[in-house]
This record gives sequence, C-alpha cells and structure tokens, in this order.
Amino acid sequence: MIMYCDLPQFGLIHFTGTEAGSFLQNQLTCDVNGLPPGRATYGAYCTPKGRALATFLLWRAAADQYYLQLPAAQREPTQKRLAMYVLRAKVKLEDAGPLWEMSGLCGAEAGPRVEAISGALARQERDVVAAAGVMAVRLPGERYLVLLSQAAQPETRRRLREDTQARPPAHWDWLDICAGIPFVGTATREAFVPQMLNLDLIGGLSYNKGCYPGQEIVARTHYLGRLKQRTYRIHLAEGEPRPGDKLYSAGLGDQACGSIVNAAPGSEGGFDALATMRIDAAASGTVCWNAPDGPAVEILTLPYAVTVDG
Repeated sequence: MIMYCDLPQFGLIHFTGTEAGSFLQNQLTCDVNGLPPGRATYGAYCTPKGRALATFLLWRAAADQYYLQLPAAQREPTQKRLAMYVLRAKVKLEDAGPLWEMSGLCGAEAGPRVEAISGALARQERDVVAAAGVMAVRLPGERYLVLLSQAAQPETRRRLREDTQARPPAHWDWLDICAGIPFVGTATREAFVPQMLNLDLIGGLSYNKGCYPGQEIVARTHYLGRLKQRTYRIHLAEGEPRPGDKLYSAGLGDQACGSIVNAAPGSEGGFDALATMRIDAAASGTVCWNAPDGPAVEILTLPYAVTVDG
C-alpha cells in the first residue's frame, strides 16, 4: 500500500538565471557547485555567526534552475534575506509554492508509481525525475516528494492518488524525524550551528566549498573539535513537545542540556522528536522534557551513525 500525504507545511523558492548556482554556492552550507542536474541535497542558510536561519532540501532541476523546499513559515523571511544579496548577479528568486502542489508518497510501491507518472526511474536517494508538469525527489526511507504544476494533466493527478492510503501532513513530519532530517522553524531560528543539527552527517555541509555566511564559525567548530551537542531522535510517552522546548539531565540540574527541533505524533502513541542535546547528556541515558523533574524521554536510534566529532 502506498501512503499519500498532502504537504501544506512546506514552502518553495525557485532560483533561475545563469548565475543562480554560483549565487547559492556563496550563500548556503552545501556544495551547490557539485550538484548536477537531477540531484538534491540538504543544507542550511546561516547568519554570519554560523547559526542556522533555515534548513532545507535543495535540488537542481536543470542547468540554471534550482528549487529550495523549507517550512512554509520560513519561506518569506529566507527569500527576502537571500534577495538582499543578489545585487547584480544574474539570478531571480520567486515564491514557487502557488505554482506547485506538493505531496509525499511512501511505501515499497511508491517508486513504481512515480515512474508511471513521470516516465523516469529515480534509482538512488536524492535523484530528481521530471516530466511535463511533474517533479519528484527520492528521499530516504522509500519516500518521494512529488510536485505537480498547474500544467499537470488531470489524469496525472488521478494516477498519483489512485489506491493510496491518505495520511495527515504530520505523518510526513514524523517520517522526516525517523530519517533524522531536521527542519528549523520560527521557534528555533538562529538556535543551532549546522553540526548540532547533524547536517554534516546527511550531506548538507561542505568543508571544502569556500566562503558563505557563517563559514568561519562552522569550520572552526569542525577543525578545533568544539562540538558539544548533536541531534538525537527521542520518544516522549506523555505530553506534547514543541520546537524550542528545553531538555534537562540530572548532571546539569536547572541548566538545560538541549532543546526540541521538530516533533510529531508517533506511530504507536506519544510523540517522537528530533532534539539537539549535549553529547554527554545523551550518553547518560537520563533526559527529561520541559523541567529537571519532567517526563523522561527515550533516546531512539537514527538511520545514520551520530558521531561525536564535528
């Protein structure tokens, strides 16, 4: 069975122009120059102090065309800030959200469904396939981000949803949490350096690409080994965690050891979340939500190894 989710929680920025790639290369943490057409990457946009203003999925649809997907509330401030630095560069930014209908497919049969409507097979994670009025990005965990334009045929829309099991948008958020993919929102804007969000572990951070806002701080964290926090997947059996909520460990008393990045209802009750926390606190195994004597959280595994270096 294919699970289908509408994704109104995301926004989309479209970049076009002969200098779109070089512009993004100079602004983002990921290696845009190394991104060929038909490939996607995760990344972050930082302040000069190395704090993440936004995290995103970026893909190169064609030679001079890029799309950046991020939480809907982050689209406007991120686009406005990036636009300030365009100056004379040959690049155009536009809000592409109204032009594309975003949805997600998940399950063993999701790949064949995407191939049927696009005419192309996404062979590996982060491959991008496109056809008339259709774009799709293969994501970790048998998932596909699918975009249908206003030009998509009604038959394409019907075939996309045919014999699928509808799930709420929060289910997609939970799948991102299970995959260890962090999205910075309004409550956590400027709260984390990219390594705290594991972006270096999921291919969203390059140490060889040259300068971008915050690059000096990010590089110093890496080369001097000063990273004290990582992102972990946790489960909370009671309560409703929200982005920005604090976490506590016994060894630190009233001092917070971390905070919630993303949270969504778990598949079997309670809530799952991605949370940054001190590496020593995670190793202790005793972490509580919202107060030093609050409900205990369970630290779950991620599909990639969480290393302690930055």
